[in-house]
Amino acid sequence: MASSSMKRRNGQALWRRIQEVLAQEIAAGTFAPGDRLPTEPALAARFGVNRHTLRRAMAALAEQGLVRIEQGRGSFVQEQVLDYAIGRRTRFSTNVLAQQRRPGGRLLGTAELPADGALARELALLPGTPCLLIELLREVDDRPVSLGRHYFPAARFPGLAEAYARLGSISPALAECGLLDYERRVTRITARLPEASEAGLLRQPRTRPVLVTEAVNVDPEQRPVEFGVTLFAADRMQLVVEQPG
Repeated sequence: MASSSMKRRNGQALWRRIQEVLAQEIAAGTFAPGDRLPTEPALAARFGVNRHTLRRAMAALAEQGLVRIEQGRGSFVQEQVLDYAIGRRTRFSTNVLAQQRRPGGRLLGTAELPADGALARELALLPGTPCLLIELLREVDDRPVSLGRHYFPAARFPGLAEAYARLGSISPALAECGLLDYERRVTRITARLPEASEAGLLRQPRTRPVLVTEAVNVDPEQRPVEFGVTLFAADRMQLVVEQPG
């Protein structure tokens, strides 16, 4: 590791030297993907600089994609971006397990609400028809990666909320309610900045965009069964659109 006193070299700014040293250590495996870096005071003491100088170096590492800075939690070495396949049968757990990663998440809440005009069109319902909303925070290796809002025709799937709360997965919950198979009909992909609450759940700054998918899943008779809006942390997930065939 570098000495506790960081010196300017050939007129190079101190923060740039710190950035280079930490980048080299990350590349060498001194800090592994997912590792929490030493605290800000510890790094400032190690390099013999003030916190302003250190923060410039950390911000530069974050811009390089080498670290992520989580408000209130510290700085972490960035993990490998996860490829998330979007195809006819898009399943979160299947995608994650296929890359030897650990899927997880939690139920944020459920609610029954009347379909507005846009939701009614997506699910081929009359406006005002009761729909079930299931809101989920998905994780990979205990780190949040996506925030999903999933809407279903309430009358068609009575007991779906309870089934999901017990089983922890949408596909088995739908199977318990009588839908054994379904597939993706359409996925629309956009990007935007997250709301404050969304950024907080995803543990990312509001200034970092999220990828947004709007998707409709249908049953074997091509009747819509689910409309989902999912926000993906763009620095952690890469959407891969599979070609039909």
